[in-house]
Amino acid sequence: MTVAADRSQRDTEGGSRRQILDHAARLLRNGGYYQTTLREIAEAVGIRKASLYYHFASKEEIVEAVVNDGVRFVHEGVVAALAATEGANPRQRLEAAIRGHLAALHGHGDYTSASIKVFNFGAAPAPESVRAVRRAYEDVWRRLIGELQQAGALPRERAPDVLRNFLLGALNGSTDWYRPERFEIDALAREFAALLSPLA
Repeated sequence: MTVAADRSQRDTEGGSRRQILDHAARLLRNGGYYQTTLREIAEAVGIRKASLYYHFASKEEIVEAVVNDGVRFVHEGVVAALAATEGANPRQRLEAAIRGHLAALHGHGDYTSASIKVFNFGAAPAPESVRAVRRAYEDVWRRLIGELQQAGALPRERAPDVLRNFLLGALNGSTDWYRPERFEIDALAREFAALLSPLA
């Protein structure tokens, strides 16, 4: 059997990998790590529990994939926003990065909210792949904050890691109160960027 045929058969018998992750992300967002079971995920997809093993070896592997996708969606959004503002002034780049983060955070809500909610995998340490994906995204902000401090847009005497944690914590916290009918992403990005201005 060819690789393509084998993949097609697995998708038919066990549901598609993305379909499984979509339902798992929604369940993890709503119920958390402990409350979400393989049986629940299988029932949501409309397959037998055993069919999940065509794609994933365990619940932990599903959670790992959901968490990593949640971070990657935001990472890609911010990188694209910064690429589009290459050469712009520091304030514009900060606002663009914030906008990219918020747009991805709320545009992929099940994945990103699940990623925030279950990052610590219950009582177990997060897998190395999860820590690596998170570090890669944090590095984007480390470089940007360094650029902004160098340009004088953020105070050089402030600890970069504290600034990064403060900002990402505030942005991620919007999952608790953001409602698209009440707030516009562009306006929020401007507000968040303006909140940092008094620090300069």
